[in-house]
Amino acid sequence: MKFLDNYSEYTYAVFRIAIGFMFLCHGTQKLFSLPIDFPYPLNAMSTSAGVIELAAGALILVGFYSRYAAFIASGTMAAAYWMVHGLNNPFPIANGGEISAFYCFAFLYIASKGPGIWSLNKK
Repeated sequence: MKFLDNYSEYTYAVFRIAIGFMFLCHGTQKLFSLPIDFPYPLNAMSTSAGVIELAAGALILVGFYSRYAAFIASGTMAAAYWMVHGLNNPFPIANGGEISAFYCFAFLYIASKGPGIWSLNKK
């Protein structure tokens, strides 16, 4: 079946851009209180996470060194999952960590597939 084969490169590009944008928003929330205030006080770990979210999100969004950025972002989200959520309950829906788990695997996919079309670099 080749239902959407002709659109796979475009849908992947939209996926990469959307994931990068949403991750960038987590960084701007932590670092600049945009678009809404970050509800917790910043410490060294949350500030570091914000910097990674901002930088990696921007790089993934534009497709520039997106493999490296996505790999670092995937590791960051894996660490976030286990440090904040994973030890509370084994199921992401029960421990509140589904967003971290989703980002972890989405970024792992982007790291393995590369930037694709609509990117600043193609490899």
